[in-house]
Amino acid sequence: MSDTADPTPPAIPADDEALLAECKVETFRSGGPGGQHQNVTESGVRLTHLPTGVRVVSREERSQHRNRVRALTRLREKLEALHRRAKPRRKTKVPRAEKERRRKAKLRRSEAKRLRKPPSLDE
Repeated sequence: MSDTADPTPPAIPADDEALLAECKVETFRSGGPGGQHQNVTESGVRLTHLPTGVRVVSREERSQHRNRVRALTRLREKLEALHRRAKPRRKTKVPRAEKERRRKAKLRRSEAKRLRKPPSLDE
């Protein structure tokens, strides 16, 4: 196994059927509030995108079909986020005036703390 894996994720299919074909679809009882209907209906949907390993879950709706549509939408958003490149960070410097302000604030704070101490025997 080589350490030089391709960092770019695979292309996202344009239509939902092709994207669904790349996924492992699991249904489950969604549980939670909603009464007896949710306890007997497998309306929750979990999609695992096999090429990337990205997982999404939808269990808000009472319908398995609506949950599948929601899960596909979430999966598409997550896959698009994988394709986005992060902007490079630019180093910034703390301005000289701000450094001076912080230093003076520290001096004031240390003086206030020093004045709280009981006087020494020498004074």
